[in-house]
Amino acid sequence: MSQPPQYNPYSQPPPMPQSPPGFGAPQQAYPGQPPMQSWQQPRTHPGQPYPQQPMPFGQPEKPGHPVGAFFLGYFASVVVSLVYSVLVLATYEDQTKDVAQILYIAHALLNGAVVGALIGLVGRRSGGAWICGAIIAPLGVFFGHTNAVPMIIADVSGMAAIGDMMETDPFIPAKAWWGNHGDTEWVSLLGLVIAAATAWVLAFATGRRR
Repeated sequence: MSQPPQYNPYSQPPPMPQSPPGFGAPQQAYPGQPPMQSWQQPRTHPGQPYPQQPMPFGQPEKPGHPVGAFFLGYFASVVVSLVYSVLVLATYEDQTKDVAQILYIAHALLNGAVVGALIGLVGRRSGGAWICGAIIAPLGVFFGHTNAVPMIIADVSGMAAIGDMMETDPFIPAKAWWGNHGDTEWVSLLGLVIAAATAWVLAFATGRRR
C-alpha cells in the first residue's frame, strides 16, 4: 500500500504577510491588476493633495485698476478742457452764436470719448470706474467753458480785470456758461448729458472687451 506524499515546505512559497494600511505596496483596485509601483504614483507638492489640473476655461480675467482709471480719466479731461478753452480764446472774436454752440457740443463729445476710452482700457470691467467717467467728463465740459471766460476778460481788459471780477461777481463764468438769451440753457445741459453718456458707453464697451 502506497504512502501519501509527504508535505514539502519548499514546494510552495510561504504566504506573504499582509502590510498594514499606508505601508508597502498599494492594494489592487481590481482583481488581476498589477499593483502600482511607487515611481508610478503622481507627484504632488507639499500642501497640495491632488495634482493640478488645467483650467477648463483658459486664463482668469485680469482685474482692472479703478483708481488708476479715475486719475487717468481726470488728467485726460483736464487736458481736453484746456485745449477747448484756448481754442475759444483764440476764436471768440469771430465766433457766432451757432458756431459757439457747435464748438461746445463738439467739445462735449470729444471729452466724453477720450475719458470713456481711457477708463475702459484701464478700469476694464469695473462699474465704479465707468460711473467715475460719466462724472468726470461733464465736469470737464463745464470747466472748459468757464475757464475760457477769465481768459477772454484778461485778453480784453488785462489781468487786473480778473481780480475785479472775483470781487464783484465770482460767478460770472458760470452765468456765461448757462447763458442769458433764454434759448441757450438747453444747449448747456445737452453738452453735459452728451459728455456723460459718451463716457459711460465707451467705458462700458471698451472695458467689456478687455
